[in-house]
Amino acid sequence: MAQPPELIRRPNTLRSKVGGGFGGIDAAAVARAEEALKALSSQFEQWLQDEIAKLDAAEAAIRNDGYTPENAETLYLRAHDLKGLGTTYQYPLVTRVAASLSRLIDDNAGRMSAPWPLIEAHIAAIRAIVRDRIQDENHPVGVELASALEAEVAALEA
Repeated sequence: MAQPPELIRRPNTLRSKVGGGFGGIDAAAVARAEEALKALSSQFEQWLQDEIAKLDAAEAAIRNDGYTPENAETLYLRAHDLKGLGTTYQYPLVTRVAASLSRLIDDNAGRMSAPWPLIEAHIAAIRAIVRDRIQDENHPVGVELASALEAEVAALEA
């Protein structure tokens, strides 16, 4: 007759490796982080303009050299960066429109078949949001524009 298997329990040492307990959030650390972000916020506008310049350069490369896989990848990276930075830079609608553009050209296989007029519409929307300083995520025109672009992308996915 075979012996029953022996269960070996190893101690969980994760807690000791990460410094003990997982207590509450350090309010002082959060306050310091918020102050640091507030101090940097005066630079957000310039940093956003730098990102828009990169988006413009990606679009110009496509206009000059064509919609090649390399140029499409660069455009995707610019859209992806804006998706991540828009809200941080206090432009949540930039995040929303850039997310829609990213979704449109995210897939390498489908990227090259994405309709150029819809890509251009996304780029123009991002520029308009920044140009007109639309920082309110509930701005009626901005929301309508973002919703229309998202609907067009969703229709292509269906």
